[in-house]
Amino acid sequence: MVCVVGPDPAASPDPVVRSVVTPLASAANVTVVLPDDSLPPGARAAAAWAECRGASTPYVVHDADPLAEVAAAWIARYDEAGPVGDLEVAVAAAVERFRRGEVDLPDSLVLLDPDSWPPTRRHWYLGVLAAAAPARVVPLRSDAGELRRTLRALPTGRWWPQPAERLLDGIDRVVPDRVGLPARG
Repeated sequence: MVCVVGPDPAASPDPVVRSVVTPLASAANVTVVLPDDSLPPGARAAAAWAECRGASTPYVVHDADPLAEVAAAWIARYDEAGPVGDLEVAVAAAVERFRRGEVDLPDSLVLLDPDSWPPTRRHWYLGVLAAAAPARVVPLRSDAGELRRTLRALPTGRWWPQPAERLLDGIDRVVPDRVGLPARG
């Protein structure tokens, strides 16, 4: 299962993601899952996970990041743009979805044009998430052909922390620009 994350988290649907993912629907070995855009991010992720579990193709590609709400709240917190407590609420909701089996982390998280993203958003995906499972986070240019080639050669490596909610332990204390650095004693 591959989750594709685009440059505009506020767009639903993200036109860049759709332009890259939709052409894959013609491939015999790929199932494209695009859940209802009117659903909130957590519900979209749950809908995607339910549909992905029933797919019988080697590759299942969707655009519903199971950590989208946590990402948005973490970014808002460190950009000083969100209310106090939003991150904790988002983490609690995500943990419950993981525990109930409504969502899981994707095999790979493909990031479209992350060089163009705001710094704190880049830190979330290329810092926090990549530190947890480096081979699972794949930056990519926004191009359907490149995504198709990347699917054929996705890297393998360490899996996400298990259970998945362990990834969120102490996330409120993970500071951008300090991600991946050793803690001072």
